[in-house]
Amino acid sequence: MTLTLVPHAPVLPTPVRPDPLGVLGVPGEINLDHAASAPCARAAADAVAELLPWYASVHRGAGALSRRCTLAYERARQSVADFVGARLDDHVIFTRNTTDAVNLLARALPAGTTVVTFGGEHHANLLPWPRGSVRLPVPDSPAGAVRSLAAALGELARDARPGLPVLVAVTGASNVTGECWPVADLARVAHRHGARILVDAAQLAPHAPVDLTALDVDYLALSGHKLYAPFGAGALVGRADWLDAAPPYLAGGGATSHVGAATHEVRWATGPARHEAGTPNLLGAVALAAVCDALTAADRNALHAREQALLTRLRSGLAALPDAVELRTFGPEAPRVGIVSFVVAGRDSAEVAAHLAARHRIGVRDGLFCAHPLTRRLLSEAAARSGRADLPPTALRASLGLGTTAAEVDTLLTALTTLP
Repeated sequence: MTLTLVPHAPVLPTPVRPDPLGVLGVPGEINLDHAASAPCARAAADAVAELLPWYASVHRGAGALSRRCTLAYERARQSVADFVGARLDDHVIFTRNTTDAVNLLARALPAGTTVVTFGGEHHANLLPWPRGSVRLPVPDSPAGAVRSLAAALGELARDARPGLPVLVAVTGASNVTGECWPVADLARVAHRHGARILVDAAQLAPHAPVDLTALDVDYLALSGHKLYAPFGAGALVGRADWLDAAPPYLAGGGATSHVGAATHEVRWATGPARHEAGTPNLLGAVALAAVCDALTAADRNALHAREQALLTRLRSGLAALPDAVELRTFGPEAPRVGIVSFVVAGRDSAEVAAHLAARHRIGVRDGLFCAHPLTRRLLSEAAARSGRADLPPTALRASLGLGTTAAEVDTLLTALTTLP
């Protein structure tokens, strides 16, 4: 018998799939400004590139391209809902960003609603609210925030306007200090007094899981550009009744169920479409959903542990610098995400930031961080705490995230020791 030898087929290497949570960047540039605009995740870039050849109208066409885009848009809505733990009857409304989402809710408030905020909020959660809103002082601890809210809501319940709605609006994590606020405890206090609660999750969602149902939060706002999906989309997620009863945020095509011959003969749609008039930002929604899906599939505990190690490295390094003073609202051990604001005594913050960029290719933020009342207060407290009379009137902020390395943190710390 003759044996025929069959050559083995060549063994091809298994293709390595790019990490969906890897971020795009420019070699040599150190981006420590994630809190302003996070870099683009591979998942977002790939999702947009895959859909671009199919780009067409959403909810407005019968062709294959339009049908695919409509399906992608509505799947994106579900991905965002799943990512934040939305309830089955919650609306997910796509917006431009967190500021847009908060303004939408401000426009949808029932008449006579009182809004209660803290003085530590980003401008997006201070400026949209109607006159008569209550702004509570910045607390010195998470427990202090809970006590302050309970006292304020108790006082409102005793005033001359019983039965009118109350909304508590609070950040999940400060964009100035990174400190996490006691959202679940604040929600319990709000609901005990018959109030609803909105959480600005712009800074929290990129760093930690946010479960709207578990936290018992009524509304949540977030931004794609903070969440590694910089394609111009954000979202407002929450209870439907106020949103369905309010006039549309924008009047136009897609927000209507019927338009008659007369201009006043309009029936507005219910559901998310009511507040999404015009051609929607399909690519932004799909990019945001892709990152939500990638984060949902990732080991969030491992990501958190890695970020916390970098954060500890950064804060410890700053504490070792004789002229650096960190800003904080709560105690130094309060839970926080990867955001640190600080000043260098005797140095103008804008000049320090410019030097870091020009000489070391490090990008950080300087200024008051769109939270002017809070940052000015923290600068004053930092001066009193440190005993320094030469702190500048604005601060620096270094913010970490996906893609940040220990070497980059060390480069920043070294650069701060060699300021001219």
